Parts: sequence; structure tokens; C-alpha cells
Amino acid sequence: MAESLPAAGAPPRPTVGPVVGALLLAAPMAGLGLLRAKPELDSTFQHDPAHFWLVLGAAALSAVTAYGTASAAGRRGDARVMFLSLAFLSAAGFLGLHALATPHVLLPSATAGFNIATPVGMIIGSVLAAASVLEVPAARHVAALRTARWSRVGLILLMAVWAVVSLRQLPPFDQGTGPERASGVMLVAAVAATTLYLGAGLGYLLLWRRRGGILPVAMTAAMVLLAEAMIAVTVAPNWRYSWWEWHVLLLVAFVLVAWGADRSWHEERFAGVYAEDTIAGRRIMTILFADLKGFTSFSETHSPAAVTAMLNEYFHVAVPAVATKHGGQVDRIIGDALMVTFNRLGTQPDHAMRAARAGLELQEVTGRIAARHPGWPRFRVGINTGEVLVSVLGAEGGRTHTVIGDAVNVASRVEGQAPVGGVAVTADTLAQLRGAVIEPLGPLELKGKQAPVQAFALTGLTP
Repeated sequence: MAESLPAAGAPPRPTVGPVVGALLLAAPMAGLGLLRAKPELDSTFQHDPAHFWLVLGAAALSAVTAYGTASAAGRRGDARVMFLSLAFLSAAGFLGLHALATPHVLLPSATAGFNIATPVGMIIGSVLAAASVLEVPAARHVAALRTARWSRVGLILLMAVWAVVSLRQLPPFDQGTGPERASGVMLVAAVAATTLYLGAGLGYLLLWRRRGGILPVAMTAAMVLLAEAMIAVTVAPNWRYSWWEWHVLLLVAFVLVAWGADRSWHEERFAGVYAEDTIAGRRIMTILFADLKGFTSFSETHSPAAVTAMLNEYFHVAVPAVATKHGGQVDRIIGDALMVTFNRLGTQPDHAMRAARAGLELQEVTGRIAARHPGWPRFRVGINTGEVLVSVLGAEGGRTHTVIGDAVNVASRVEGQAPVGGVAVTADTLAQLRGAVIEPLGPLELKGKQAPVQAFALTGLTP
């Protein structure tokens, strides 16, 4: 019988690798079980400086990962990566607080608040990690991002209050150094956290099955290690070998995530775990194209240094005009051409007005430069509104997060028909503008379009 083959485009079916990986991930639990079953093997080893630097190193690595994922989430408006950043932030903050519990390093003795900071941080992190694997419907994407950002503020405030209460040994952290083992409510919470980490690991494993890639595998392994660390935190007595194990597990988990991110191509480094809406989401957006009329002939008669100086002087004012002031995202700059998107994250309902204002301001600021250099080419601007697909294109070695669709093509074609020094908008964009002062350009025959496209020269926007 012929062997069945995977569907085209699907990741190769795993064979030996996942089995070996599962055995390696199970090894820490086997070691923990052996140490707890034979207490004579679970010796005491207390070395304060080693504990301090181990925990602080893990916290620092988690903080770097939290920053990287938060930055990527903010750029792409990705709820999954934003919740991941919160999970790493929780781990970093509470691990840092736990490092302070190391006696005879920064504090004369350990305190209860700092001692239990790690399990608390891991419990909070498990909820955030589980939230990261949930697919958020496109209609709720913006709300999920807003919730995640407010959660970050609340998490930072919680850690700050925890630090103050722990340092001043206020109730409930005013007696002793805290329990060696979790009990009561903490035990129930630890079981729940372990379950959530394992669930998150399963979610990232399924993501890897759909997409492949290194980062989802690293995330899967990290979540399993965090679940195992949660178990060790719960059952291991302080300063025993089993207690040191969970510290090492935390460090290895964060190393794996950092390694997976580092091995991913630096452009769109966290694309492997982007939410579906980030890599295949539909948006109604406004697209702005601008390029220089006469750029080719100018380049033929001037040195590369002179052409570069001209472009830099133009872009020095053009990019802030469309991006900083009006909230556009520069998708790409190719030679003299500029592509800018509005409403990429779904947070700009007035995207057409933003694009129109940006186009007019671009022409105003670059026009002042052109007036000082009469021989320089001038920009043309084309703007169109419509449905597009946001997507990650390319592979390792060259990736970009961009938008695809007929609306993009029309914007590019209309820009080629715009008056020099002017802004051309389509009827779809004009329908969303208020107070537009226009001059009809008539139906334009655009390359690749069967029917003419109505376009207008936008000369101003009245209040």
C-alpha cells in the first residue's frame, strides 16, 4: 500500500524529534520524583550568592523577552504576543522580588512576601500564558489589546505594592519567612497554574502543527518546563536539591524562548506565534502612495551622493508628516516611493481623513524644500480606501508584514495619475472625507483594471 503524504504546504509530519523532545521534557519530573521519593538524596545546599544571581539572571532574561514581545505586539497590534509579554513581565517582576529574599545579599534575612513572590508571579503568568493561545475574534481584537495594555499597568502596580509591603513587612507579610511548601489556597492555585501552563503548551504545539517553525516549538517546551517548575515550587523544601531544580527550570524555560526568538529571522521575529488576525486578517484601510515625478531622469544626471542627499532631505520631513502627526504606518520605502497604511491595527475609524490630511501635509512640507531647489523632482500622492488582507510575506532571509489587495493596487495606480505636487483620491476615499475641496480628474484608465476609476484632485479640507 502506498504511503500517504502530507497535504501541500503543511509542515512535515514529525517522527523521532518530538519523541526525543518529550523524553527530555519528562526528565525533570523524573528527577524530582526520585528526590522526593528518596529524601536522603535530596540534600540541603544553601549558597546565597548562587541563588541571588541565578534568580536575578532568570528575571533579567524574562524582562528582555517581555520587552521584545511587547514591542512586537505594539507594532502589529497582536493580542497573543501582548498577553505573552504580560506573562514574561509577571515572571520577571516577581522573580526579581524573589531574588531580594536571598538572605545576606541585599537584605539581612528572607521575608515572607519575597519568599512567595515566585509562585504568585507564576500563577499570574499561567493565566496570561493561557490567554495568549486563545484566538480572539477579529471583531474583538482591538478590545483585547486594550484589555492587555490595562493589565500591564495593573500588573506593574501590583508588583510595586508587593515590593513595598514586603520590604516594610506589613500584614500579611509581617511574620516569619513564609511557608516552605504551598498549602491551602496556594496549593489549589498551583494545581490550576500547572494545568494552565500545560494547556498553553498544548496550544503552541497545535500552532506548530499548523505552521511549523522554531518559535512555537520553543514556546511549547517553555510552557511545559514552567508547569514542571510550578510543581517543584509546590512540593520542594527550601534549599534542597529539588528546590534548586525549579530555579533551573525557570531559567531554562526563558532561555528556550530567547533562543527560539533569536533563531527566528530578525524581521518579524515573533511572527511564528502571531495571532491569525495578524497574519491573515481583513481590514478596511486607507492606503497612501507617494513617489517623485522625474526621479529617474534626475538620477541619470546627478551623482548617487546627490540623489541620496535629495531623498534624505525630502523623507526627513515627509515621513513625520504622514506617520508621526497623522498616525500612518510606513509600510515600505523603495527608492523614491513611499507606501503608508492607515487603520492597520483597526484602531483608526477616521483613517480616510488621516490619510487625506497626511497627503496634503506631505505636499506642503516637501513643497517648501522643492521651492529652494527648483531642479528637484516633486512628489505625487495617490490615496485609496478599501478592504485589504494583512499578512506576513516571505520566509527566513526576508520577511515583511504588509497589506495585500486590489485597494493597494488602485492606490498605487492612482498615484501615477496624480498631478505633480498634488494629491489624488478615489471615490471610495472621497466618500469618507468631510469638507473636501476637490477637482475631478475624470474616469482614469488604470493598468490592470477593466473599468475606469473615478479620481479627484484633493486641494484642501475645510473645517
